[in-house]
Amino acid sequence: MGSTTDIDTAKKNAALKAVTDHFDPGARYIGIGSGSTIIHVVEAIQALKDPRIPRINFVPTGYQSRQVIYNAGLQDIKFDSLPPGTLIDVAFDGADEVDEDLNCIKGGGACLYQEKLVATHAKKFICVADHRKLQTRLLSQWPSIPVEVEPLAARAVISTLELLGSTNPRIRSGPMQKAGPIKTDQDNFIIDAPFKTLLLPKDIEGSGSARGGGEDGVWEVEKLAREIKGIEGVLSVGLFWGMNGEEMQKTGVKKGGQKPVAAYFGMGDGSVVIRRTGQVEEKVNG
Repeated sequence: MGSTTDIDTAKKNAALKAVTDHFDPGARYIGIGSGSTIIHVVEAIQALKDPRIPRINFVPTGYQSRQVIYNAGLQDIKFDSLPPGTLIDVAFDGADEVDEDLNCIKGGGACLYQEKLVATHAKKFICVADHRKLQTRLLSQWPSIPVEVEPLAARAVISTLELLGSTNPRIRSGPMQKAGPIKTDQDNFIIDAPFKTLLLPKDIEGSGSARGGGEDGVWEVEKLAREIKGIEGVLSVGLFWGMNGEEMQKTGVKKGGQKPVAAYFGMGDGSVVIRRTGQVEEKVNG
């Protein structure tokens, strides 16, 4: 585990490389996610000093990212103000953990619903993170899956999560316990639901036995995501899985996808590791 300074430098290096590779100053709409890494993304965009940038509409994923956009002197637009049928050119966002198939856990900052809205309405989603988030399987290091729920349903959802194999799912509280549960921008609660490390389809194929469907509390990513999303009272699940935006558009559907097309991880040695869909992991100098 690196120092706070080392981690911040790693985030900055990842942001610079991601912006270099995927930011287009001629774009109309750019999604800006939540969390500390995204501050470096916005700073990298500002540093370009391209005269076209003031004409770009930046789409935030919540109150915090809207403040980052505003403080940078950039123009923001609410998601529900996008013209009908419009796709965001690219969305930059972080993650709490990313596996080798680019499935992500998101929601540590309690913005998962709006983050998923923006990602699924972007031509491509680019994930930017530090090396702590780089894993082979989800729930390797990150302890739980964030689930946004309607407050009235929270207890019932917790009971169902326990039946699915979650150990001690809890409603997330604020820094001061007496302040009560954290509320999302939609005025909902977040339940943090621990599960065993999640499997990928390749872990199941050819195994000769049914696995990943909750047997002994072991789940495959997509199966668990669908199961949790189907619980009454759940608004959004902090698992980002399925097709990415480019794959979705190749099917003829004008939509984005939950998964990133690429993920950039700032490493402790100053390099940046890049994971892309269907490609060998690449390591470049930061």
